[in-house]
Amino acid sequence: MLSNKAKYALKALLYLAQQDENHISRTIEIAEAANIPKKFLEQILLDLKRGHFVGSKQGKFGGYYLLKSKNDITLADIHRLFDGAIALLPCASLNFYERCSDCVDESECLLRHGLITIREETLKAMQGITIASLVKI
Repeated sequence: MLSNKAKYALKALLYLAQQDENHISRTIEIAEAANIPKKFLEQILLDLKRGHFVGSKQGKFGGYYLLKSKNDITLADIHRLFDGAIALLPCASLNFYERCSDCVDESECLLRHGLITIREETLKAMQGITIASLVKI
């Protein structure tokens, strides 16, 4: 399951994606439109900024805007940023791999092979869904 943080990040990105290209959205504007608690949103936007998904402008007319194209931001990107691995176990992960301590031979582990299949299909689906594709739905 997606965490609330990842869900709210996606909602914020969807809001930003629907704005005019040069529009800078204030935090309160995003929070109210996407129904996200403002304090929680502030932390999420900072994480999105650190991940180079959004940019910010300081000052009276400051706020946030998409830094990365809405066509290039996938569900997989946001899941990994906020929730970590897509795989169900570390031994089946691409980016967060860790060997299982109880595994005698990884190459023969039937559970690992099944979980890699699940990870590949899930990853394929999540990489195929972009912020732009969600806005169009």
